[in-house]
Amino acid sequence: MTQDEIKKPYVAGPNAVDISPSGDGGVLKEIIKPGSGEFTPGNGCKVKVHYTGTLLDGSVFDSSKERGTPFEFNLGKGQVIKAWDIGVATMKKGEVAMLTCKSEYAYGKPGSPPKIPADATLVFEVEVLSWKAEDLSPKKDEGIIRHIIESGEGHGTPTDGSIVDIHLVCEYDGKKVEERDVSFTLGEGSEHGIPYGVEHALEKFKLKEKSKLEIKSQYAWEKEGKPELNIPADADLEYTITLNNFEKAKENWALSSSEKIDQAKFFKEKGTQYFKATKYKLAIKMYKKMVEFTEFDSGFDKEEDVERQQLLTIAHLNAAMCHLKLEQFTEAKDECDLALKQEPNNEKGLFRRAQAFVGLAEPEKALVDFEAVLRIDPSNKAASNFIKICNQKLKEQKAKEKKIYANMFQKFAKRDQEKEDEEKKKQPDVMKTLGEWGQEEREREPTDFEKENPNILMLEGTGDFKNM
Repeated sequence: MTQDEIKKPYVAGPNAVDISPSGDGGVLKEIIKPGSGEFTPGNGCKVKVHYTGTLLDGSVFDSSKERGTPFEFNLGKGQVIKAWDIGVATMKKGEVAMLTCKSEYAYGKPGSPPKIPADATLVFEVEVLSWKAEDLSPKKDEGIIRHIIESGEGHGTPTDGSIVDIHLVCEYDGKKVEERDVSFTLGEGSEHGIPYGVEHALEKFKLKEKSKLEIKSQYAWEKEGKPELNIPADADLEYTITLNNFEKAKENWALSSSEKIDQAKFFKEKGTQYFKATKYKLAIKMYKKMVEFTEFDSGFDKEEDVERQQLLTIAHLNAAMCHLKLEQFTEAKDECDLALKQEPNNEKGLFRRAQAFVGLAEPEKALVDFEAVLRIDPSNKAASNFIKICNQKLKEQKAKEKKIYANMFQKFAKRDQEKEDEEKKKQPDVMKTLGEWGQEEREREPTDFEKENPNILMLEGTGDFKNM
């Protein structure tokens, strides 16, 4: 059947379901052939389908089947009409469904001339052939793969700081090792036995969504494993997660200036608690939260702004200390740079940046900062001790460089000598070429004169001296 031909007009049956988000009847779905498996594609999945599109009178305006080539698109990215992003997300592999799409979920009032009239309701027969599961990993290394089992409700998703209530089932090597309900603050999941991969994925979950997550070891329990669950080091895991409920933290823009100060103080205290417990990664998260509430100066009065700046400096200094504990010296230096931008002569900022330079094997830069610390506080014994260490390292560094350069010069001299010797070998030995016979000077018996005068080598063929 060509696109210009007429199909029998489709009329939605009693099994047609309104799947439009607002329940306005804008997208009706009727399953013609059930699919297989438990998963449906999620936003970001690359989906492959066959389809036939008709107007309400049955006239065909487009068909991938007629072209003989399946159609591929990325779900939920606005590459197709709204009705497709909504409808295909509910379909299983192999499923065939009829989607009746009102114009506001299709091509709107303008339509798509010449084939689709203005304000047209469209009918699509869609068959889902396959899809590539969504990769939620931050590096797109397929470390967190999501398979949606039940699509969630609405459009909202949790964000860092949201309180989430989930049901989880964890499987390792095909066996269930954990099942429980748990409520926690997103971003602090490790305190509740939740790996990073699950937390990161939850930021993409809708309310009531149920999905299976394939999580590689680098996003699970890494080299530590989880001994209490008999999960070894470097283990890949599967989690089935249901997001039962979530409560979003109040957005920064919705807070008053005094509320922002209060929030910064709250996260400062939490950061300090985690720091004292040597949970430095969690502490860093809390200090980053402090920055979110204090980095912009709009809306604060003069007195509040002084406190805001103090809290911002503290956030960067404390984060720097955590990075030093984790031996993340570049990150520590960067945090100190930000603190010193606020307060150029901050003693802690200079001292911790100097420590970071020591860790980065840059004693010369460290020395500059330690000396600046002593100018601020001449009694700082730690800075004095570090200056001695830096001077010793610089001395060792210079000795090492001197040795390296000496070896380099020796190598260069040796290489030059070898090259010179090689060139000499290529040059002809003049003495050896003396007395070589040409065609006219073929070998003959020496004359009596030659016997008496053996040093005279070059003779004409006649036995006379050359050039005489």
